[in-house]
Amino acid sequence: MRPATTSDYRPFPNRARRNWIQRYVELPVMSTALGLPREALRLPRGARLLEVGCGRGVALSYFAERLRPARLVGLDVDPTLLAEAEASWNGSGPVELVCGDARALPFPDSSFDLVVDFGTLFHVARPEQAVVEIARVLAPGGLFVHETWAAQLISHPLRLFRRRTLAPWDATAELRLRRRAGLWTARERAC
Repeated sequence: MRPATTSDYRPFPNRARRNWIQRYVELPVMSTALGLPREALRLPRGARLLEVGCGRGVALSYFAERLRPARLVGLDVDPTLLAEAEASWNGSGPVELVCGDARALPFPDSSFDLVVDFGTLFHVARPEQAVVEIARVLAPGGLFVHETWAAQLISHPLRLFRRRTLAPWDATAELRLRRRAGLWTARERAC
């Protein structure tokens, strides 16, 4: 699959500092924020996990180490970034790297227990299609964890304002709000 048209896709530059911050700051903060207080949600261990817009795969090794997923899949529209992710894979266990568009996920219904998005939906045209697709591939009771608009404002303010996209989380009634935690939100697929 070729990357989407220029109006739909612009790759992010590879910045070692940004990658380090995501791996050693953002991911632990996300996991802690969504897991507190004790009775709140926890990211599931041993789940079938999909990262939408995985890029160079920075988060995949974190998920492999911390969550020990039964299946770990990284999806990105850019084959060049997926090749970089494959070359740098240092996680434990196997990872599947799939070239595809979040708006037309190449997976059967109910394929995953956890879908994570580090802001990809803020940077694609017609993000409501991606929300519907994510709900489709989530198993009943599965979690969709995504960055909030505030997180994107901090991370990519110029891109966010150029795109002027607010991801339409209500594009499907199947995804119910489960928890807001600062820069992150978790939604659960209705059973």
